[in-house]
This record gives sequence, C-alpha cells and structure tokens, in this order.
Amino acid sequence: MSHHSDSHARTVSANQGLSLCPVDAEGFLALVDEFIGIYSAAMGYPAEQASARRQLWEQHALRAGFSCVAVFDRCGHPVAFAYGYSGRRGQWWNTEVARGVRGTPAEAWLADYAELTELHVRPDHQGQGLGERTLRAFLASRTEPQVLLSTPEGDNRAWRLYRRLGFQDVLRSYRFTGDGRPFGILGLVLPV
Repeated sequence: MSHHSDSHARTVSANQGLSLCPVDAEGFLALVDEFIGIYSAAMGYPAEQASARRQLWEQHALRAGFSCVAVFDRCGHPVAFAYGYSGRRGQWWNTEVARGVRGTPAEAWLADYAELTELHVRPDHQGQGLGERTLRAFLASRTEPQVLLSTPEGDNRAWRLYRRLGFQDVLRSYRFTGDGRPFGILGLVLPV
C-alpha cells in the first residue's frame, strides 16, 4: 500500500527513475524502519543505536503540523527524506534550545517556527542534489514564518547546504542535555 501520492510526485531525475513525494503520517509510520535505515547509514550509526529512535519518530508523526517528503526509487523505496512539525513550548527540543537562547535576541526564533527534525540521503545517493531538493520541498510545505534545525558542528555537506539556502546562526557550539557533541542551531525565514 502506497502512502505517497503519485499525482503529487515530481520527477527528481528521469535518468534514475526517482520521484519526490509528500508522505502522510500513516505512510511515515509504515516507512519508519526504512527511514531509520537511511538515517543510520547517512550518520554512520550502528543499526541498533539508530533503531532506538523508532519510538521517538513514531511520536513525532502524531505532532501538530507534521509533514514529511521523501525521494523514492523506481521500486518505491525511499532514498532520501525530510520531516518535521510545528515547534511548540513543552517539546523537548524547544525546551533545550530555549535554555540556550534565553534572554538573547535569538529567543524570538522560538515564537512561531517549524522544526526540521531530520533530513537524510542514503550515502549511495549523496552528491546528486537530492538533499537540497528534499529540503526545498519540505520548506515549501510549511506555513510557519521560519524554520529551525540543529546539526552537529563541522564542515560537511549538510552545513554547506544550509548555508547555500540562507540558514543563519541562532546558536553555535550548543550542547544538548545528554549529548556532549557541539551543535549549531540554524534558522531560516520562510518562504525561501
């Protein structure tokens, strides 16, 4: 059973038979294990570590403003995806970022925003522009005036993509509770 609409599919690359489609919450839940596989491969995480995210992602699919877009190969398997939802007070990520921006002008970013929770491309499909196309489709689906995301600090494809699209620093070298790695919190005013 397909949970993406072929009538809304946009050809990403005719040569590779890829299509970019919105995925509803039901479809996201049906594909969550494939999405976790992409996440695990893209981030270089062991499968067992990545599978711990399943329950969290299932909860995310039920949040207000949830949306997902994915690129599918000709066999109907996802090769890239992005998802997020409307950011709200009381959500873990919002609470964490609020701690970092409290009392600064950056606090205004948390007033009304979409959270880009995940954006990943399977490693064997990276470097073909799929991340940017997927991100642009996600951004086009949002009604909030801005989008926020967090990403590990470093010079990599993700950072270059976010900078190319105009994401700006909200908070740098931030450490989330329970994770010692430094993260950048980036924001973009919509529409792009």
